[in-house]
Amino acid sequence: MAKRLNNQSTIGDVLKQIIQVNKLQSGMDGINVKEAWHNLMGNGVNSYTRNVVLKGSTLYVELTSSVLREELSHGKSKIVAMINEELRRDVVKDVVLR
Repeated sequence: MAKRLNNQSTIGDVLKQIIQVNKLQSGMDGINVKEAWHNLMGNGVNSYTRNVVLKGSTLYVELTSSVLREELSHGKSKIVAMINEELRRDVVKDVVLR
């Protein structure tokens, strides 16, 4: 009978390994960025947000209000910093508001 190896790992470590081996990090980043947007922007902005998509390192945000789009365009660098701080790593480099 084969001897059982005593390799103990935490669930978090195993999940990180699965994500890395299966190259799922970009998809996970997209989900995490979308959640961060909704958490950071609040109900006011979220009610005018149609879609949030991460492509590469650029975050594309579709808004239904041109006034809000103009207001947010003045704080793009702050939005990038806030999202990256929420995710605890540099995922977003630029924001495109549509």
